[in-house]
Amino acid sequence: MSICPKNKSSRARRDKRRANWKMSASTLARCSKCGALMVPHRVCKNCGSYNTKEIISSAEAE
Repeated sequence: MSICPKNKSSRARRDKRRANWKMSASTLARCSKCGALMVPHRVCKNCGSYNTKEIISSAEAE
């Protein structure tokens, strides 16, 4: 059996329910090595380091 609404929901009531579906801005952190903004827990695109360790050599990063 499926759910069958007894009364029609108005557009305003329906849209009030959907008003909380908002997109949030992604959080950014500063790289501990070069200070550039980056996504947390990812390799820095600017210097190629993660957690002060060089993961990608500087020649590959550029």
